Amino acid sequence: MSHQYTSHIVWTGNRGEGTAHYRSYDRTWDIAVPGKPVMHCSNDPLLGGDPTKMNPEDLLLSALSACHMLWYLHYASDSGIAVTHYADSPIGIGEVERGGAGRFVSATLRPVVTIRGHADLRVAQAIHHRIHEVCFIARSVNFPIFHEPRFIQEN
Repeated sequence: MSHQYTSHIVWTGNRGEGTAHYRSYDRTWDIAVPGKPVMHCSNDPLLGGDPTKMNPEDLLLSALSACHMLWYLHYASDSGIAVTHYADSPIGIGEVERGGAGRFVSATLRPVVTIRGHADLRVAQAIHHRIHEVCFIARSVNFPIFHEPRFIQEN
């Protein structure tokens, strides 16, 4: 079964001259998905982008983390583990080659998962390793994904 996803990207960086010169335009755009708030974006700050706006690398890392979280919550529920809080601060490692081409070489998800009761932490830990078999985003990237979860048990 296939799914279709849509997005509408609009470049907003024309300062009046368009791309007449390399420095005559901004690397900014809006993401407009029907029925959702518009997201204002820029390129990576290392390339002169606006550090207050999301960039493609931020979006990819965030999508990877969110997909992992949603599957984790699903599998935890199936396993009888009551998660009461989940927060992740993932780190993506990128490299840029001499010619300027870049890529992610790895990502590390670092979720802090709060679990109610006396759940088996071995089971809670093992769930993280099953997710990459099903997560749409993780299955779509070509770099390794590591996890360094921490667990908090509350009574």
